[in-house]
Amino acid sequence: MNNPGLFQARWNLRRLALCNFLPLALLAFWLWPTGQMLCVIFDEWLFHRLNAPLASHPIWLHSWAIASLRPFDTVVGVILLTLTIKGDWVFERVEVRQASFGFLSILLVLVFIRLLFSKLVGYMDWQHNSPSMEIKGAVRISDYFPDLENRWELKDRSTQSFPGDHASVLLIWALFMTVFSRNSWQTLLIWSLTLLFLMPRLVAGANWGQDDYIGGLLLAVWALGWGYYTPFAYHASAFFLKVTAPLFRLLEKLPVVSRMSVVRGA
Repeated sequence: MNNPGLFQARWNLRRLALCNFLPLALLAFWLWPTGQMLCVIFDEWLFHRLNAPLASHPIWLHSWAIASLRPFDTVVGVILLTLTIKGDWVFERVEVRQASFGFLSILLVLVFIRLLFSKLVGYMDWQHNSPSMEIKGAVRISDYFPDLENRWELKDRSTQSFPGDHASVLLIWALFMTVFSRNSWQTLLIWSLTLLFLMPRLVAGANWGQDDYIGGLLLAVWALGWGYYTPFAYHASAFFLKVTAPLFRLLEKLPVVSRMSVVRGA
């Protein structure tokens, strides 16, 4: 869905209403006893399918152990950032810097919404333990790699797994990039990477599925609505472009950095 204007200095009330209705509908479905039961049934099935092979397949175990380490989140961040600032892929070379600042502004909206929603979650007592702490016989990766756990922290359990913060960041990136994707192949790659990077915490048991497809998704959609379909991203990106202009003028003089699209484009 290619939008030539990037960010607009006007309200898109229809899209904003949709981005508020969908999270509320997800939340209502999750709170509905039948919906909650369906989520639990699906999540337990999904967890057993993903987690049980860890005990009998070494490659599966070692692969997801690496992906569950805290430093791996940095690797994921670098990959997503690289795709965001890659000129002439989703964004034109001259649009990359504005797009990057626009995404940063929407991330700030996500953080604000997450803070408010966490208070609601605490007040309503919606918080829960992760499946690795609740399901009998769950395989914990940290039990196989205690040294890695001590040095780097393996994300295979949580006493507060709802909503999925990791998932909300991945999903807001996917939604943001999908808004501007130029073709179905780009969209397919964006969502394939997003689903792949969602997997480690699901396999290891740090999150239930509902932490991601309910909690993470509703936060991401809300943030997209209030960040992109209002004038916020337009004004915030303009502000960041203005205050960082002197810095980028300096970066343009550096031999290697000056070749990056986010530095050259303006």
